[in-house]
Amino acid sequence: MKREFSAGVVVFYRHEETIEYLLLHYESGHWDFPKGHIEKGETKQETALRELQEEAGISAQLCEGFEDSFEYFFKNSKTHELINKTVYFFVGQTYTKKIKLSHEHIGYEWLEYKQALKKITYKNAQNLLKKIHAFLQNN
Repeated sequence: MKREFSAGVVVFYRHEETIEYLLLHYESGHWDFPKGHIEKGETKQETALRELQEEAGISAQLCEGFEDSFEYFFKNSKTHELINKTVYFFVGQTYTKKIKLSHEHIGYEWLEYKQALKKITYKNAQNLLKKIHAFLQNN
């Protein structure tokens, strides 16, 4: 079975007491966080920040003390090969909400926690947001 490794970042924008999270709308229809394949010679953190820049046109400062990962299986739509994928996630703060979307996406939204939780398509990403929101409340 083929293995794949990706990294991403859950980006937040803080204004006074309000925290908003960036969600990207992918062409396949789902809502998720910026992420992508780890390239040879790159660290997980470098990948997460590069993907954010490529997919949303912004940068972020990664928060110390948070890293999470999850694993899932999917079937490649072209080869029908089963793939075991691990995705590493970090949390990062940005100071701009001005997004420049890549061709991979059809939209984006900045949402407060409860709205973001409802909008996210996949359960593993919802669980990730719960952990990150708790982390930010305590730090």
